[in-house]
Amino acid sequence: MAEDDTNGNGAAEGLPPPPPVPPDYTPAKTEIEPVKKKSLRVPMARRGTGNKGQKIQILTNHFKVNVTNVDGHFFHYSVALFYEDGRPVDAKGVGRKVLDRVHETYDTELAGKDFAYDGEKSLFTIGALPRNKMEFTVVLEDMTSSRNNGNSSPGGHGSPNETDRKRLRRPYQSKTFKVEISFAAKIPMQAIANALRGQESENSQEALRVLDIILRQHAAKQGCLLVRQSFFHNDPKNFVDVGGGVLGCRGFHSSFRTTQSGLSLNIDVSTTMIIQPGPVVDFLISNQNAKDPFSLDWAKAKRMLKNLRVKTSPTNQEYKITGLSEKPCREQLFTLKQKGKDADGEVQTMEVTVYDYFVNQRNIELRYSADLPCINVGKPKRPTYFPIELCSLVSLQRYTKSLSTFQRSSLVEKSRQKPQERMQVLSNALKINKYDAEPLLRACGISISSQFTQIEGRVLPPPKLKTGNDDFVPRNGRWNFNNKRLVDPQKIERWAVVNFSARCNVQGLVGDLIKCGKMKGIMVEDPFDVFEESPQVRRAPPLVRVEKMFEQVQSKLPGAPKFLLCLLPERKNCDVYGPWKRKNLAEYGIVTQCIAPTRVNDQYITNVLLKINAKLGGLNSMLTVEHSPSIPMVSKVPTIIIGMDVSHGSPGQSDVPSIAAVVSSRQWPSISRYRASVRTQSPKVEMIDNLFKRVSDTEDEGIMREALLDFYVSSGKRKPEHIIIFRDGVSESQFNQVLNVELDQIIEACKFLDEKWNPKFVVIVAQKNHHTKFFQPNDPNNVPPGTIIDNKVCHPRNYDFYLCAHAGMIGTTRPTHYHVLYDELGFSADDLQELVHNLSYVYQRSTTAISVVAPICYAHLAATQMGQWMKFEDASETSSSHGGVSNAGPVSVPQLPKLEEKVSSSMFFC
Repeated sequence: MAEDDTNGNGAAEGLPPPPPVPPDYTPAKTEIEPVKKKSLRVPMARRGTGNKGQKIQILTNHFKVNVTNVDGHFFHYSVALFYEDGRPVDAKGVGRKVLDRVHETYDTELAGKDFAYDGEKSLFTIGALPRNKMEFTVVLEDMTSSRNNGNSSPGGHGSPNETDRKRLRRPYQSKTFKVEISFAAKIPMQAIANALRGQESENSQEALRVLDIILRQHAAKQGCLLVRQSFFHNDPKNFVDVGGGVLGCRGFHSSFRTTQSGLSLNIDVSTTMIIQPGPVVDFLISNQNAKDPFSLDWAKAKRMLKNLRVKTSPTNQEYKITGLSEKPCREQLFTLKQKGKDADGEVQTMEVTVYDYFVNQRNIELRYSADLPCINVGKPKRPTYFPIELCSLVSLQRYTKSLSTFQRSSLVEKSRQKPQERMQVLSNALKINKYDAEPLLRACGISISSQFTQIEGRVLPPPKLKTGNDDFVPRNGRWNFNNKRLVDPQKIERWAVVNFSARCNVQGLVGDLIKCGKMKGIMVEDPFDVFEESPQVRRAPPLVRVEKMFEQVQSKLPGAPKFLLCLLPERKNCDVYGPWKRKNLAEYGIVTQCIAPTRVNDQYITNVLLKINAKLGGLNSMLTVEHSPSIPMVSKVPTIIIGMDVSHGSPGQSDVPSIAAVVSSRQWPSISRYRASVRTQSPKVEMIDNLFKRVSDTEDEGIMREALLDFYVSSGKRKPEHIIIFRDGVSESQFNQVLNVELDQIIEACKFLDEKWNPKFVVIVAQKNHHTKFFQPNDPNNVPPGTIIDNKVCHPRNYDFYLCAHAGMIGTTRPTHYHVLYDELGFSADDLQELVHNLSYVYQRSTTAISVVAPICYAHLAATQMGQWMKFEDASETSSSHGGVSNAGPVSVPQLPKLEEKVSSSMFFC
């Protein structure tokens, strides 16, 4: 390196001096760049708090944190681990063991300092270590279970069996590790105090990260499973069985947050999924819902077990499963080394079956393993087999596949807690965790209060609603349509019923619809016909069943129906649903409602009619302020309201496209009528990439153009002057992208339609996956609907608030956290909060306030429904998903079919 430098300098010295710069030349050139950079939008600051509503005292699961040592520094060190031969360590989970050993062995070299290690490549101390670069060597005796009790066979023959020891020794002898610790950065603790004053910086985020890492390490030392900011103790009291060999494991989330009232520790109950510990066979039987080990699908079992950790009996050694044996235990051979040597001094070997070895040489009784495959825990070239009944799955191993509908509903049912119960559990958690004893927190001068933070909330009054014959105020976030007519009822005509083998009294159902419709103001004509699926088609693939049903409908009906009521045999996961919706909406433009009638009563029929009416273009109820129109900022100037969301495949599926949905209001000044555009995009990409999609100088195929043109046509040829965007599902780290990538695309789409058009924007993000909860002191119920909080536990600088618009009936209410990132309209806090609250009351599918604004809810529904269209496509084209081609290069994203024109602006998602 040094040599290069002198060469560089030498060359520079040999050159003539640079020519003089014209005074007005370069500055102009360099100025252009920074101006662009400066115009990056950042989340806006709070403009004040709201005052409307009745004040209410509330407790929240934020615990006050006092920091006394503000002058200290965190020192950040990079950690590199190597094996003895210099290969880097890539095995997960070894790091903590190695660094614990470094801490024990080299206490004096580390000047007695404690450190916080993140388990990967970062280590933090309070104050510096003696040197900027340090190297250590440590030895770990046994990389597996500390509860190893020798390899002696259960026959009790004294010394451990020699051959066993050889077979077991290789992966598990003591290992030597080299550890390099080198200085990376210095973080002033003062940064935390600055963040509390609203001056966030890289340093303040890092400093809070260090505090979170201290808590994670604290949990790791207690033997917890760590999942991001949550930790789970190995205690069967915390496990609930959700079926399929999967358990829900209850633990805690904890994170430090900067708030208006100072630093707080947010602690909440959290649940993760784990594999049922215990005998491998028991797990496989529940996982595959089999009746005994002999009816298991072993190919499926092999995929399921790979990389799981097992303990083997009787030695209690721990291994990672690498596969299954090709043959059953009594036939699977391996090479066993003999004790003696032959005449040439070579070690003698013989081929034995795994069964024979364990039963005859080790005297272990095997009850049922003889005809089942063995568990392989060895390397690809050197398999190591164990009979399956000697293997037990270790506790706290995460299950990361997506849950089935039944598992999910079982989990929700078993893990919900009433507010009082949750408070009790959280209070106990603080006591159990003994954070006061954590030496690093003490060194930072940090103490954590054990009291829930008390704050003042406000309960907003519910908006007045209008039906066809009545104006009324909902009570406790709910209302009903008893003796009420719909505000804009449609006529159900030219319609028919199709029945996919559902058992139900179809004539009775139709009679109920007609009778109930009449009371609500909906004229329901008699259906043209009822089409029953023929019994021989019932077992056919879903696509075939749908085709056959359509052939029947087309052969009997005089023309295309306006509406089809479809009866399905099962409520959840019916595989006909996706293809049926797609056929109706994409190919024929027919409005359709699917139902799986089990308990049919008046309430059920009313709910079905509400959905049908909305899909046909009607309106069930509306806000009176929408009718009169008198909504601040919205009613006087053409305003479009947009809801945006991206839904991703489950964690295990990396090649399933993500689905972006954008819902937009229509027929201004209404804020109750919406349409949706849905597109696929690259898997796991959160930013919507099709908002503006220029294909030529005059063509834009983006989503926004569709929404804006529909608004223009449906709102009496008016362009929206205000665009209010609600964005769901983005974390704080992505706010800047929403403001600078997505908003830019939306502005481009507007400019592309009309260069001179400058609408004003509001951008609001809604988050539900956070851990702030609210409780009423001395009241077992959830906070009342309309509860809003914009002080104390909110952001020190940014404009955010929490709203519980809905009545939490079961479990503990999860508030929606709204972040106002951008507001060019200059809303007052009260007006904006009221608009958000009102938008929770315009959801056409139910007679309740909902927990998040309707446009976002509709975006979820639209994405989910059209995602079902994709699902069966994947099933029908297996070649692409299993071919080896897909791994090379980026995967091309299959496009969704477009909605047929007649339904393209309908509320098909209702």
